[in-house]
Amino acid sequence: MRNVPHADVSLDWRSVIVALTAVLALAIGPPGRAATLDELVSSVVQIKTVADPDGQTAQSLGREREGSGIVIDEDGLVLTIGYLMVEALSAELTTNAGRTVAASIVGYDHETGFGVLRAMQPLNLKPLAFGKSADVRIGDPALITSFGGAASAAHVVAKREFAGSWEYLLDEAIFTAPPHPAWSGAALISRDGKLIGVGSLVVGDTAGTGEATPGNMFVPIERLPPILGDLIADGRVAGSGRPWLGVAADESGGRLTVGRLTPGGPGEKAGLRKGDEIVGVAGEAPHGLADFYRKVWARGPAGATVPLDVKQGGAKKRIDVKSINRLDNLKLKSTL
Repeated sequence: MRNVPHADVSLDWRSVIVALTAVLALAIGPPGRAATLDELVSSVVQIKTVADPDGQTAQSLGREREGSGIVIDEDGLVLTIGYLMVEALSAELTTNAGRTVAASIVGYDHETGFGVLRAMQPLNLKPLAFGKSADVRIGDPALITSFGGAASAAHVVAKREFAGSWEYLLDEAIFTAPPHPAWSGAALISRDGKLIGVGSLVVGDTAGTGEATPGNMFVPIERLPPILGDLIADGRVAGSGRPWLGVAADESGGRLTVGRLTPGGPGEKAGLRKGDEIVGVAGEAPHGLADFYRKVWARGPAGATVPLDVKQGGAKKRIDVKSINRLDNLKLKSTL
């Protein structure tokens, strides 16, 4: 992974909190009165879901899931990180005032990692306005808020590429420090009081330099508007989608190996095995996990056959994997 500029993590957090309080008060507080912490986090609710026991994600993510969601419109539309609600059979939302309402599953997008739900009764909460994560600079102060009034000051350490072993890639994710303890679906709020990211992970190296700089990774909010209409209308983004192999690859020491195969997925069906070393895509050697994904996706849309070159049992061989759309391997119909 390339080196990227990052902020010094030895920041004076007391100064950050003071600065954020002053700026956010000007941004969203009524004239003559500073905004309270309750006002800043009132649009962040708790999400609890129960997933389909026969779904592909039940084993890896568990059946009962819990995290935060962010109210993004006046009609109770709630944005969260998708692993909290994918393949859910039921969902409920709880406000900071302790009110619990049922929610319907609206849509899920694997490429961004976003999930959307809708409250089945009015929440009567002010939605968080979208900011521009593209305008956020390294070193900028921010506020991370999660359900229950949990809020903490943070700063942006890096904006860089992120590749996850679950066939997931963001060209630019937002990394912050210090780590927030309840990151799943948490809101990343900019200095002007607007939503700029949704919490996805806790990471040990936010700067991407190999140093111990623990913090969180956020999916930029700009990824949502282009797909939100499709998610609301159809529960998924229109089109064939990217080719998905059902292969969780591990990157270590410049080598890519198969760490896990989705049972019944394209990779397993084609004959890939755990521990296989991936050395090429159609004869081209991948330079890291992100490059591997880009080479796979360059073969065409979902349904394309992806020729993988692997070392299996000491021998190099070509295995043709007939890809599918990731969403077609999930139990989504029961949630829409």
